[in-house]
Amino acid sequence: MSAGWNTIESDAGVFTYLLDNLGAKDVQFEELFSLDANFLRQRRPVYGVIFLFKYPVGEKPQDKPLDGVFDYDVAESRFFAAQTIQNACGTQALLSVLLNKDDAIDIGPKLQDFKDFTRAFPADLRGEALSNSELIRDVHNSFARASPFADEAQRLATEEDDVYHFVAYTEMGGKLYELDGLQPAPISHGSCSSEEFPDKVIPVLQRRIERYPAQEIRFNLIAMVRDLRIRAREIGDQGWLQQEEQKRTAWQWENALRRHNFVGFIGETLKAVVRSKLHEGDTKYEEWVDEATKTTSARLTERRKAKVQGGANEEEA
Repeated sequence: MSAGWNTIESDAGVFTYLLDNLGAKDVQFEELFSLDANFLRQRRPVYGVIFLFKYPVGEKPQDKPLDGVFDYDVAESRFFAAQTIQNACGTQALLSVLLNKDDAIDIGPKLQDFKDFTRAFPADLRGEALSNSELIRDVHNSFARASPFADEAQRLATEEDDVYHFVAYTEMGGKLYELDGLQPAPISHGSCSSEEFPDKVIPVLQRRIERYPAQEIRFNLIAMVRDLRIRAREIGDQGWLQQEEQKRTAWQWENALRRHNFVGFIGETLKAVVRSKLHEGDTKYEEWVDEATKTTSARLTERRKAKVQGGANEEEA
């Protein structure tokens, strides 16, 4: 936990219902499993994408970005907030898209009030206002995984730590922008219309991924799009509509599970199993443990044999 902000997952269901609980209407997230512009085009209108990646902790600040150029003017004229607190970057990336698309999306009265309140603020004060918004923080935290353990110790991340960060990409004013609260200003990646966004954003993401070693695969990409159920109703595709409704039901179930701490349940289940074994006789519990130990040992032995055999086969090939 970081000053009241908990970590949330990069998950389409989490971000969709986070939008919904903040008051936005007729908008959702879709997960992208590949850098496929055609997949994005099929889900137009696409308002933006949110990219999760391993943050290079040891990387030193640069006077200019590794790709694109800083646009300090748009930092004042559009919604851009500096990240001033840990663990809030997912929701901040979401708002970086949403609050710059209020001409196309009904963001709801509460977020509209927040945007109007911070309109004249510089980026650092916008970040402070976001971090101190009870509405945004409470909705954000409602999607954090429940944990029975609280680590109140705060320390700076080192190069050995796995630290992940969210950034947003969206079209604004005829340009493609990267919105990262850890940067001093939005990063422009050149001209781009809303129709061109799917084709223009994919090469930018590819160049970013290419900065990492080839074996690095810990990335996640989700797109903010119009509620797909609306499109399904418009074209009369009942099968698609049913599929989207089922997806929403699954997301709600998964989000409900995230809010529950199952450690107590697991502990009570284990105690009940042990109690039942003890009731069967004085030696039944020990016999049960010995049998489980032998079974586990046998499985581990089989796995080692399979691994050795697989390595030998590769050498022969």
